[in-house]
Amino acid sequence: MTHDGLDLDAGVVAWLTNGVLSGRRVNRTRTLSGGYRNHNVQVVTDTGEQFVVRRYLHGNTCAVEAALAARLAGVVPVAEVVAADPAGVVTGQPVLVSRFVPGVLLSEVLPSLDCGELLRLGHAVGATLAAIGTVTFPRPGFFAGPALQTDGVEPTAGLPVFVERCLRAGNARLSPAEQESLLRHAARCAPLLAAVSGSRQLVHSDFNPKNLLVRQRDGVWVVTAVLDWEFALASTPLFDVGNMLRLRDELPSPYVAGFSSGFVDAGGGLPAEWRQISDALDLFALADFLTRPPDTLLFGKAVGLIRRRLSNG
Repeated sequence: MTHDGLDLDAGVVAWLTNGVLSGRRVNRTRTLSGGYRNHNVQVVTDTGEQFVVRRYLHGNTCAVEAALAARLAGVVPVAEVVAADPAGVVTGQPVLVSRFVPGVLLSEVLPSLDCGELLRLGHAVGATLAAIGTVTFPRPGFFAGPALQTDGVEPTAGLPVFVERCLRAGNARLSPAEQESLLRHAARCAPLLAAVSGSRQLVHSDFNPKNLLVRQRDGVWVVTAVLDWEFALASTPLFDVGNMLRLRDELPSPYVAGFSSGFVDAGGGLPAEWRQISDALDLFALADFLTRPPDTLLFGKAVGLIRRRLSNG
């Protein structure tokens, strides 16, 4: 078996060969990009079939992700799950196996597209987000198990308290004055979130160009898969709008315009002050990034974005 990057554990390879792949052999593997919370390996069998093996490094969301993939089939383009060992009963660790979806990350494509392509692809991405929001749950909250029950905790509540907790627990390279300014900013933003409190639509919660696969089909760029559902919850799609537009100054303007129009055209709702609300919701994620190791790219970007938002008032 040839590989680059990290190899698969012997227990995982045995599970694949003896069970999941029905006797087909693992011919080669390749560690995929990303992987702060998970380790993703592309597997090619001796028959040429391709799969992705996902191992959970920080937090076991295997059962939830498998259940979401089943729930989303036919609604949103996602990778088909073919096997899962959520409790690590067979492999000794939580593992998810899905079919490999051909495509390229949206983040890699955007710089090469012309204005018309950017507008159309942005529209397709916005429509995909609206489709995610058609999946609803009895109450808002975070998923508590494979049946996709939600815990009833309101995800939009407690922004100032959450930010303060992240500052205390994190490695924030913000000056004391900047930290105080951030806390005041969170307190000003919190009332905006009353407009979306109680929402119970499916939220990806990491909806950005690095988690979207696209490809050309009949000369038109389309979304082929939404990846990495480990942060999913039930609340308002504006969490995902804020995530996608977090770095909007770095995104091509036709793509941004296409994204918002595609979302609305496909039935997504944008209330008054949606930009301010989505930015306020995204502050949950930015504050959480401050608890990451300071040498990670996300940590540095979060600090820079927070400073930019504070300077803009």
